[in-house]
Amino acid sequence: MHDLSLWGLFLQADWVVKLVMLGLLLASVWVWAIVFEKVTSLRRANRAADEFEDAFWSGGSLDDLYRKEGDQPSHPMAAVFVSAMREWRRGAQRLTGSELVAAGLKERIERSMAVTVQREMERLERWMVFLASVGSVAPFIGLFGTVWGIMNSFAAIAGMQNTNLAVVAPGIAEALFATAIGLVAAIPAVLAYNKINTDLARYAARLEGFAAEFGGILARQTESVMAEPGRAAAPAPVAE
Repeated sequence: MHDLSLWGLFLQADWVVKLVMLGLLLASVWVWAIVFEKVTSLRRANRAADEFEDAFWSGGSLDDLYRKEGDQPSHPMAAVFVSAMREWRRGAQRLTGSELVAAGLKERIERSMAVTVQREMERLERWMVFLASVGSVAPFIGLFGTVWGIMNSFAAIAGMQNTNLAVVAPGIAEALFATAIGLVAAIPAVLAYNKINTDLARYAARLEGFAAEFGGILARQTESVMAEPGRAAAPAPVAE
């Protein structure tokens, strides 16, 4: 008698089909681990960005905010702010009346923020390729296990000279189980990839928007320093 429970189908399967099933199960577990990590990271990053923007637009000193964030900011938006402030502090003391010097400083600040945004997004997007790969490849891996199992079933028919369905049904059930596991791994991976990818795109747009706004603030401050050479080379507080 064949055990047609899920555990029984796994135990009775050919070793190749077992390897396929185990690989797909491990991929499924890893997919859920990635999903949990990404959802948690994005939620934390958005919450930190909300708090940072409140502090940034509160009208307080940007130098104080820079000193608070330090050299190792704890979230991507703070990293963008720190990179721009660091470049500003390096270049503002050497500002002269030359528009070329001011344009060079503006370009360096914008490039520094762009590089920081890219680096932070690459960190947040880590393992997204794995989600996409599982979503697209897992069904085919499961299908491979199914084809292999059905081949064994037909070999059993030839060996036993018996076309009774009861002879081949267990083998076919084991084979189809591999496809089912492939779908169990692939469907959540595809859904999670689409959702997380959309959230990442929104967060990237948020960082780029902040970088554009802060770049404009520093550009105006550069013009003020050039117009008044004796003015302190520190960004003025900003408020909404």
